[in-house]
Amino acid sequence: MPLDEPTRGAVCRRCWAAIVPPAPLGCDSLPPHIHLATSIGPYEDTLKAIVHALKYDPRETLARRLAERMRHAGVDVLAGADAVVPVPLHASRERSRGFNQARALARHLGLPVLDALVRTRKTSAQADLPKATRAANVRGAFAVRSGIEVNGLVLVLVDDVSTTGLTLNACAAPLLDAGARDVRALTAARAPLRVPRSHPG
Repeated sequence: MPLDEPTRGAVCRRCWAAIVPPAPLGCDSLPPHIHLATSIGPYEDTLKAIVHALKYDPRETLARRLAERMRHAGVDVLAGADAVVPVPLHASRERSRGFNQARALARHLGLPVLDALVRTRKTSAQADLPKATRAANVRGAFAVRSGIEVNGLVLVLVDDVSTTGLTLNACAAPLLDAGARDVRALTAARAPLRVPRSHPG
């Protein structure tokens, strides 16, 4: 379908407006090491298509527009934070993709970007794995970069999608171990919450 305003970017105004804000996360829904977290909306429909365009086309120009909406959705998450920390890709994956989408988003969030983490081993995409193996896939896969000081800092992890929260949790653990005062998370999208069906009777 032709864009109504092609000079305004690869996504039309109606598509941006179609993104549905997420339901708030309760404390019991947060990963154990994350104090506060939010996203623009659920990883489905229009937002899923936009994130895919950023990540796989790739259309880095979408990062600024997504980050604008992340700033709006994440006012509480960003308030009082010292820096944003992009979730790192493994070096081989970043080379093949040509960029890290989390870092592209982090650059437009209005806070200093601190590349505090390194991925110590290559992991499989969480969405491709059964639930039973996802925690083991990312456990111990991240470490604080040598020479980076995070003691006493309030940090916001940034990523494109949170599927289960396990990757964010695995990133937060070494930051807290290194003395970070608080770790929060802000993502472009998160997996939609599934409400269990009620059974009649």
